[in-house]
Amino acid sequence: MANSKGRRRRFGSVRQLPSGRYQARYPGPDGLVRTAPRTFDTETDAKQWLTLTEAEMVRGGWIDPGAGRVPLGEYTTAWIAQRPRLAPRTVALYKSLLRLHIEPDLGSVHLSALSPARVRSWRSGLLDDGVGQVTVAKTYRLLRAVMNTAVDDELIRRNPCRIAGAGREKSPERTVVGIEDVYRLAGLIRPKRWRAVVLLAAFGGLRWDELAGLRRQRLDLDAGTVRVDVSVIDIEGHLSEGPPKWDSRRTVTLPAPIVDELRVHLAKYSETGRTGRVFVGAQGGTLRRSNFQAAWRKATKAADVPLLHFHDLRHLGNTLASNTGANLRELMARMGHASPQAALIYQHATAERDRAIADALGAMIEDALSGDDRQDDGKE
Repeated sequence: MANSKGRRRRFGSVRQLPSGRYQARYPGPDGLVRTAPRTFDTETDAKQWLTLTEAEMVRGGWIDPGAGRVPLGEYTTAWIAQRPRLAPRTVALYKSLLRLHIEPDLGSVHLSALSPARVRSWRSGLLDDGVGQVTVAKTYRLLRAVMNTAVDDELIRRNPCRIAGAGREKSPERTVVGIEDVYRLAGLIRPKRWRAVVLLAAFGGLRWDELAGLRRQRLDLDAGTVRVDVSVIDIEGHLSEGPPKWDSRRTVTLPAPIVDELRVHLAKYSETGRTGRVFVGAQGGTLRRSNFQAAWRKATKAADVPLLHFHDLRHLGNTLASNTGANLRELMARMGHASPQAALIYQHATAERDRAIADALGAMIEDALSGDDRQDDGKE
């Protein structure tokens, strides 16, 4: 018959259950008696577990097995909210990744129950469901960061996210276009007020959010420069202004042909006054990516570059700038690629070299368009 009477020992106790297995109980550092999270085949196994648990307490490495009984979705929501320095766009990204790719399968799983095998299965499921590799990598990095905090909070002993290379993004190859393609695309996009959006993105390297936030006072067309220090952030349809991505404030020198294009654009399409927006939507409102996308798709199809993404224009501009002989430091400063830490390394790029880059870009544009009229066809 099973013995239900506990066998006393110096630390903890062991008893045999009616099932024939053995249960271990022990006092925690707080004096509360706890039960081991699993039962054991033999009394010896249970005693060995108690010995190891006591040793962990002596070393200060013991973790309350009940502490990790917190649902991952609940913990991640709090994790995001407790990081006040996150940029609004980052908060929106994390909430989206949590809602779409973590909560459906793992949201109700307790932190302590999230094993490496469960993480591997979850990640594999995302890829099998057709979620893009870049998105899966971002989601995995978020989960790994959350679980690192759970380790620091002493809710779990070890991070279960241990898949080598799973957090690295492998972006697909970008569509390769040339200067002529960009001008053809700019000539085809409708309404024509968006022609300069395409050209400034390609040859000035401005991001979409930076273009949407650009105001007249940031342009100095006599000097041929644009000051980038504001971006428009669209979070679930709500627009707000903030610093550029990675806080990459910078002054960019523009190629002469692009300065000429901007003079025409300011006279025809921009809001008036020093603080007037340089680019506005078709109805005069703030430039929105959602409204622009339909026109972009039509133009890229007509220009025979249907797979071109708007962000690929920056990639082209960076590639062309590198072909002028610009070094890495100058390219990082011009394109705003630097993180706050890396900015300290690249802060010595000079305005003279940026002018040289812009002049070389201008020469490339003029050479590519020589003898070929790439201006718009006059049709609205």
